[in-house]
Amino acid sequence: MDHDRSSGEGVGPQEYTLIKMRVQELHGKLASLAPKVVFLIAATLRPETMYGQTNCWLGPDLNYIAVEAKNGNVYVCTKRAARNMVYQGMLRVENKVLPIVEMKGYELMGTKLTAPLTSYKTIYTLPMMTVKEDKGTGVVTSVPSDAPDDFAALIDLKNKPALREKYGITEEMVNVEPVPIIDVPEFGTLISAPSVCQMMGIKSQNDKEKLVEAKEKVYLRGFYEGTLIIGEFKGKKVQEIKKAIQEKLVKAGEAELYQEPEKQIISRSGDECVVALCDQWYLDYGESEWRKQIEQSLSDLDTYHGEVRRNFEATIDWLKGHTCARTYGLGTRLPWDEKWVIESLSDSTIYMAYYTCESHPTQRFVW
Repeated sequence: MDHDRSSGEGVGPQEYTLIKMRVQELHGKLASLAPKVVFLIAATLRPETMYGQTNCWLGPDLNYIAVEAKNGNVYVCTKRAARNMVYQGMLRVENKVLPIVEMKGYELMGTKLTAPLTSYKTIYTLPMMTVKEDKGTGVVTSVPSDAPDDFAALIDLKNKPALREKYGITEEMVNVEPVPIIDVPEFGTLISAPSVCQMMGIKSQNDKEKLVEAKEKVYLRGFYEGTLIIGEFKGKKVQEIKKAIQEKLVKAGEAELYQEPEKQIISRSGDECVVALCDQWYLDYGESEWRKQIEQSLSDLDTYHGEVRRNFEATIDWLKGHTCARTYGLGTRLPWDEKWVIESLSDSTIYMAYYTCESHPTQRFVW
């Protein structure tokens, strides 16, 4: 809760789709995991672009761990990501990260993977210097037709034999071409990322400022104006089918839903916070009978300005469940579940609501 944070007040959870890329051959440090099924898991905000995967990026100097999933499979990711997963019921042991194997990114280079939706039967893990440990899982899907960063990094590897040799990457592993997946106005089907990189004179992943600008252009236009040109959702607007593709992947066992804080949150005790799946009591502000009464009251209210009315309507539409209790601290015990204490701000809200109850005895609370 906000009152327990020394930094990150107001920061909420960010949902990702975890793409499961199966390791085809267990070698090196992964060999000790046989005969278990091992996946590199990549966190993405754009599951609809998975049709265009050509490879997988890892940070060569990042630390990775293998952990056992709830179903007995093994996931490879950063320890930070595993710490979020372990509090979301995704791993075999809850509330504690137990690495089976620990390794550096460069020890995983050239690993053969099978990835969902892509037309390539095999994709390889390749080095990307800009992969960060403080966001996502440290495993990144590569869609060079849609992501300027991916295109620039892939071109670097193709054009620099010394860079490939440093990480044991063969020419065969980078012998892939961007797959057109989205038709974007202005860029057309000529593959957005390569087109923008060419227009802006981007020659490598070191052109960082230009890549930030290119990413904004491609992602915004692609998501809000783009049309998918591949797969079963071909011909549909990208923003309309994102959820459907996510659900398809999850249902097929090729992805999972995962959350982590949008930005870093530090508690008053100095710990980095995670997103945890917990039991929780909510004030059900979205309850249909309550909402009807509120909407009726608003329709009878003179707001003096249309914008004020629209703001009320937007809030009524948005406000559904509001958490109202915690398991520690000073406060009033929740009458029907006394291990919970009414959260301080909710307590104040409840006290003020009592005045309404006194004047309108038929009003009621719904949890």
